[in-house]
Amino acid sequence: MAIETGQSIPAGKLTECVEFDPHNGCPMNPQPLDVQEMANGKTIVLFAVPGAFTPLCSAQHLPGFVALADEIKAAGADEIWCMSVNDAFVMAAWGRENQVTGKVRMMADGSAEYAKALGLDRDLTGGGMGIRAYRFAMIIDNGVVRYIGVEGSGEFGKSKAETILEQLKK
Repeated sequence: MAIETGQSIPAGKLTECVEFDPHNGCPMNPQPLDVQEMANGKTIVLFAVPGAFTPLCSAQHLPGFVALADEIKAAGADEIWCMSVNDAFVMAAWGRENQVTGKVRMMADGSAEYAKALGLDRDLTGGGMGIRAYRFAMIIDNGVVRYIGVEGSGEFGKSKAETILEQLKK
């Protein structure tokens, strides 16, 4: 059962990597983070993509949140998190390429455990991608889902940055 508006987010961990090796530029020192603890007392925008470096995710979804980060934060979000079923090293490299520093935190859900806890995992094995998260976005206020928009295959509207900005202004 997928999480719904008014429900508390489930316990779980996401991993973030914000350090880079000064010699080779590779991401290093991934840190596991407790999602409930990090959301406590904050308004978090969490959006998920099926995969880092995939076409729609790289061309529109992440760049939209980077471009509107200041407006989203001015409308009440304390932090913006991008989640994908990728490892923390891939998420850090994708974030660096998209210049997310200070705008969007890149959260890895390497084994899809948090996507499963949210009930928003999907099997894309037929396309060679394995278990992934649905494309979605949510606004979380102090650990409770205030808005959630989950996209169907080929859709992109409920989870884009402009939609989240509109929802925050309500």
